[in-house]
Amino acid sequence: MADGGWRLFSTFAGMEIKVFKFGGASVNSAAGYRNVFRILKKYNKTSIMVVVSAMGKTTNALEVVLKHYIANEPLELIEAFTAIYNTHLTVIRELFSDSSHPVYGEVESLFDQLRGYIRKGHLYDKARNTYNFEYDQIVSFGELFSSCILGNYLNSQGIPCRIFEAKDLIITDSANRDANVDWKKTGERVSEIILPWLESRDMSCVALTQGFIGSDAAGHSTTLGREGSDFTAAILAYTLKCSAVTIWKDVPGVLNADPKWFSNPKKLLTISYREAIELAYYGASVIHPKTIRPLENAGIKLYVKSFLKPGAAGTLITNIDHWNIHFPIYIRKQNQVLISISPRDFSFIVEENLSHIFLVLAKYRTKANVMQNSAISFSVCLDRNEQVLPELIEELSLHYEIRYNYNLDLFTVRHYTPAAIRRLTKGRTVLLEQKTRQTVHLVVK
Repeated sequence: MADGGWRLFSTFAGMEIKVFKFGGASVNSAAGYRNVFRILKKYNKTSIMVVVSAMGKTTNALEVVLKHYIANEPLELIEAFTAIYNTHLTVIRELFSDSSHPVYGEVESLFDQLRGYIRKGHLYDKARNTYNFEYDQIVSFGELFSSCILGNYLNSQGIPCRIFEAKDLIITDSANRDANVDWKKTGERVSEIILPWLESRDMSCVALTQGFIGSDAAGHSTTLGREGSDFTAAILAYTLKCSAVTIWKDVPGVLNADPKWFSNPKKLLTISYREAIELAYYGASVIHPKTIRPLENAGIKLYVKSFLKPGAAGTLITNIDHWNIHFPIYIRKQNQVLISISPRDFSFIVEENLSHIFLVLAKYRTKANVMQNSAISFSVCLDRNEQVLPELIEELSLHYEIRYNYNLDLFTVRHYTPAAIRRLTKGRTVLLEQKTRQTVHLVVK
């Protein structure tokens, strides 16, 4: 990724392009779509690149469709598919009282495309394609549904909006579910497709696209990783040479803990790129792990703001040389598995063993959330992914003695204190503890 020239931020006709990302929680209902309109209306003299996620829990629901598709369970598949269809149709009816509005036909067409793909899949052996490939073809429809609804609604309310297919903009390799961006081709596509339309407008407008989605050289859908819409916004800000990105969330900013399990969390008003990278890497849900790098490289500021209180300050993530934090930051990853690996002959764990273990982890594209080794054992904490975990354990068992524990929590605390550790370990069994100067990891049950 080149740096240099990208620091000249993009403007035309004296107007800078803003990049906004709206997540699934912001468009989980008709009221949510109306609220997005109200936020965008406040920027009525601005051209905005908007990235939208799938509506509400649609990604989870499409994963259920995929599960039944792979398992060849047609009745369950139809039931799951119909639930998604009805949810979207309910929202459309609330937003568009005129049943002849084009949005009805456009969304129906998208559902027909998904139906067609699923029906076609029954004509061949799905084993020819991997689960990850099928995931990207099916689950990516969620963003297509939501962007179609949002684009039509904005136009109906007087905000000029054009929908651009993310597949035409974000060019990647074929690493399904975690695709790598071809920055050169993506930059060319964005310059060829987005900028001319924005520059041709005589007034403020919205260029709308889908988060999470890209395409490979063969034109197949790829995805950027779970919650990858943040990354999409960063890619577009980088290629459009913008000065800032705003991610609209259902929280007031970056907090020192998830309010779902931590009472009275504190908001971080400003944090550094480096701290944001650390938090994202360890699993903080507020930012996708790949988001920060292109922003830092180009000096693009990232704002995390509440779509419930759009006038509030939120959190600014920017380049800060010296940043002091005066309270711990807690990150919790649930549904973890801790695997302990030992040579069968009680020999030492040496570099050759570690090399082989990491090759197996890489083969199954499994991230080690935390790891620790002793003389005769290596332990690694992973997300419990039932698509790959049984095969991974089986392959490791061919060479090593394997022990594992399911249903664990991994707590990571940045800028920890003794009190913070006591707070997390009270009443819990600690299976692994690891400390550095700034960070402690605790695997507990």
